[in-house]
Amino acid sequence: MKTNINVSFDAPTPTEYLALRAAAGLSPKDLQASQIALSNSIFITTMRDLDDQLIGMGRIIGDGGCFYQIVDIAVHPTRQGQGLGKQIMSVLMDYLDNHAPSGAYISLIADVPADELYTRFGFDYTSPKSVGMFKKY
Repeated sequence: MKTNINVSFDAPTPTEYLALRAAAGLSPKDLQASQIALSNSIFITTMRDLDDQLIGMGRIIGDGGCFYQIVDIAVHPTRQGQGLGKQIMSVLMDYLDNHAPSGAYISLIADVPADELYTRFGFDYTSPKSVGMFKKY
């Protein structure tokens, strides 16, 4: 089934982005904020089915030098379990392998059980030396 998927590096529309986030169980975001966020991404990869429907995506954000963050790893529930999350991560990691300077810090926030996927790409837990923190508006 993966052969019926088109991978691109074009941002989805904000409406598509919000719909995929909702379908994948990610937190809701504001439409206007989503438009700003997508346009300020360092790198985006998307997956679409043959009907051009967005079925998966991932983004890299950051300052382009010292710090990068992997965000928005999302696969539509009807396509989960097919290795698409792994494929998205492979594309993002290929970008970082070829563009992130030596010493760059790559971070992500992992929902369980997706943390198992990220450990396969070399990510490690920060605790107990440090812990992730956030503040939401």
